[in-house]
Amino acid sequence: MARINGEGVPMKSRPILFSAPMVRALLAGTKTQTRRPLREGTWLDPKEGVIRMCSVGNGVTGFQSVACPYGVPGDQLWVREQFAGSIAYERHGYPLREWGNKIWYCADGEPRSGQWTRPRPSIHMPRSLSRITLELTDVRVERLQDISEADAQAEGVEYSERFGGYCIGEAQHFNSHDPREAYWSIWEAINGPGSVEANPWAWCLSFKRV
Repeated sequence: MARINGEGVPMKSRPILFSAPMVRALLAGTKTQTRRPLREGTWLDPKEGVIRMCSVGNGVTGFQSVACPYGVPGDQLWVREQFAGSIAYERHGYPLREWGNKIWYCADGEPRSGQWTRPRPSIHMPRSLSRITLELTDVRVERLQDISEADAQAEGVEYSERFGGYCIGEAQHFNSHDPREAYWSIWEAINGPGSVEANPWAWCLSFKRV
């Protein structure tokens, strides 16, 4: 019997990509939110409180409601991350789903021993190899620059005594005395120069590990 999510419909499971520093924050339990930009042509109708998407066809412009592509509260997201497999297993023709524990997750650092294939992009990770599953607890939309200090820290931003500022992991030296500025630096590193100044609408996803 299918599980029912918070919207009263059968629960769905979708993949979502995270970089190595974000995976480490998920595993540490310091990351309970993520923000993803709305697709171009999508906007918020503040009067009706719904998301709409502009579409143009045959010279006519129209609008339609848009559901969050990541789901609703109660739905699950399984994490895709960079990984590698055992060379010995691959030489014997074992498919990925049979590798089992013969997997190296790049977020865990360099492997201590063994021979591994070249790291595979996270987009290639199949569901069977994912080690992190998240359950959505809240989905909303807001402007990027409206993020609060508490939400910036829920994104995995922490204060580092070593660097004297906020950052995500010691590998991400976006140290600042304001967790929001640290998060915006990370956003711009991922989405390109000017992406913070543009202040786009973003899906704000809150979740818990299951």
